[in-house]
Amino acid sequence: MGSLAFTLDLIATFAFAVVGARIAINRGMDYGGIVLIALVASISGGTLRNLFLGLTPSWLTQPEYFVAVIVAVVFAILAPAKKPIGFFILSIDTFGLAVAVISGTQFALEKDASFYSAIMLGVISAVTGGLLRDVLCQVEPILLHRETIGTSSVMGASSYVLLDWLNVSTTLAALIAGLVVIGVRAISIKLDLHLPRVK
Repeated sequence: MGSLAFTLDLIATFAFAVVGARIAINRGMDYGGIVLIALVASISGGTLRNLFLGLTPSWLTQPEYFVAVIVAVVFAILAPAKKPIGFFILSIDTFGLAVAVISGTQFALEKDASFYSAIMLGVISAVTGGLLRDVLCQVEPILLHRETIGTSSVMGASSYVLLDWLNVSTTLAALIAGLVVIGVRAISIKLDLHLPRVK
């Protein structure tokens, strides 16, 4: 894994682990449950991405992922929270989403995946952990009833692939694509935008 993709992976791992641990705490889980949810929320997406690419999951050979999760759990336990999901936690989740989309898409492109495969793998990297987290915590999965996560991930991954095709520098492409993810999710939450539903 390239240095940028690895760094982004660790950042996303930390962000998703913080959110997962915070939700587990709010659900009244014990320390074992908190750590489990943090792990599932943070490494599931990258694991599934690597398996689809025929590669060994990164956390099996790089212990830095577990260090990031443990630090995130300690942070979530010590950080005060007056609301179940406050602005701070939502911001961390959105930031993690953007980073995961970029790292997943870039990693797929590094492995010579086609443009549409890279987009799909970028989205999978970003949304899988949150989906499993919500299922295990017995809360309605955000991915299935609010389109802010899915749509913003697809748009961010598509932006990165397009910029890569245009030979834009990796750093600039990552920055722009990340801003697309954050911007689309922020606007859709603010204006309560989502895809049409069956009446």
